[in-house]
Amino acid sequence: MKVIKYAILLSLLLGFGCKKEAQQTQEVVEAPLKDYSSLMQVEKGKPVSVMLTSYSTTLIADGKEETRLRVAVTDSLGQEITTDQDSIQIFVTGSGSLKTETGDAFSYGKDSLGNSYAKAKLENGLFNLHFVAGTQPDKVKVEVKSGKLWPGAHEIHTIPAEFVYKTPTQDQLPKTTKPIDRMIGADVSWLPQLESRDRKFYEKGEEVDAMELLKMHGFNYIRLRVFVNPENEKGYSPKDGFCDLEHTISMAKRIKEAGMKFLLDFHYSDYWADPQQQNKPKAWEGLSFDELQNEVTNYTSEVLKRMKDEHVFPDMVQVGNEINHGMIWPDGYIGNPDGLAGLLKAGIQGVNNVDATIPIMLHIALGGQNDEAVFWLDNMLARDVQFDIIGLSYYPRWHGTLNDLNANLNDLIRRYNKPVNVVEYSDFKKEVHDIVFNLPDDMGKGAAIWEPLSWRTNMFDNAGNVNEDVISIYDALNKTYLNK
Repeated sequence: MKVIKYAILLSLLLGFGCKKEAQQTQEVVEAPLKDYSSLMQVEKGKPVSVMLTSYSTTLIADGKEETRLRVAVTDSLGQEITTDQDSIQIFVTGSGSLKTETGDAFSYGKDSLGNSYAKAKLENGLFNLHFVAGTQPDKVKVEVKSGKLWPGAHEIHTIPAEFVYKTPTQDQLPKTTKPIDRMIGADVSWLPQLESRDRKFYEKGEEVDAMELLKMHGFNYIRLRVFVNPENEKGYSPKDGFCDLEHTISMAKRIKEAGMKFLLDFHYSDYWADPQQQNKPKAWEGLSFDELQNEVTNYTSEVLKRMKDEHVFPDMVQVGNEINHGMIWPDGYIGNPDGLAGLLKAGIQGVNNVDATIPIMLHIALGGQNDEAVFWLDNMLARDVQFDIIGLSYYPRWHGTLNDLNANLNDLIRRYNKPVNVVEYSDFKKEVHDIVFNLPDDMGKGAAIWEPLSWRTNMFDNAGNVNEDVISIYDALNKTYLNK
């Protein structure tokens, strides 16, 4: 792939679709940004997976609105191979269509099951195309395959054409004034489950406590998720109830004892909440919308009051997890922005009822997707959802390049007067922190790696031995960014 040299104009992006003409115009800020492309590219390598980025995963179902799709292939380290010329097959399941960047028609084939796919070929390791929404609201799967490589996929939500796009006024964009500390963080919510299976951790042959090990190597913040009733049959942890309030309080005590800060992540579900699923807790089924709002407020307050009583009050609270497609479906689905805003305000009120000084984060899984990040934040802020810090997920497999991340973060801090945090990531550990902590005016507040004790982060081997080459990255990050 030709190395993409970024000289990005940080300007207000033009509206994209139905009723988006009302977006504010802002003065164009010309600011060439550092080019990170060489850090995530190699000329040659063994292809392992397909990287597919959809620069918006929420579109208006008007038959016109579209988004760019970017396809590359990566090696085992997540680096794009710039000389790759592989053929690819692009499958679409749902209402929508594909078009090439040049306007030329795709040729199509069928797989062994009779599924139709568009044919294409990477050129210098890259292929760009566009997805156009259909006229029916849908959850559309776009999948790109290439031989035996791990395929890339996105779920694109097309929402009713009646969607009313709202743009915040300047009065709805107050500058965050609450103190927010810099974070070198980790989500280790799986730790109690790992320990229940006798998982142990070692450094240089000596058994160590996982929490103490992270603290010793530069981490200062731990993120924990909490579910409503994870012990339910269809919950996150049937019968055992891991990540319920009791387990979370026990973990929070370990965090405080280790001298670290604590970010609490409300999922508002019995199960995983992410862009593809935001299932309503079983105990909240059948409630009217007003009753649901009250339940969200009361539940949030009750959790925090209990934590305060146990002397493990969080240092930051996250209202919802990866909520760019909404939360507590169907009431808070993104296609119903007033409902989503109402539930977010209910959760925020629940926090403020206990402690109005605690920083509140809203978390969207849009690390490099500026179009959709602006769409979401515009519509929530314009509906008077007030919070303190923007949280983002950044996994290159779905969320674009490091340059995409850098451009997005720079735009968001200027547009909304709010600091940012990459609250989930895994790859490019040093580079993610370098991007965030080098944002202007100390508006980058850090990052939290997702499940480094058990996920594929290379921080530990299968026997629990720490990888000194990886953990030492955090020693250096702490020295550079927390202890100047």
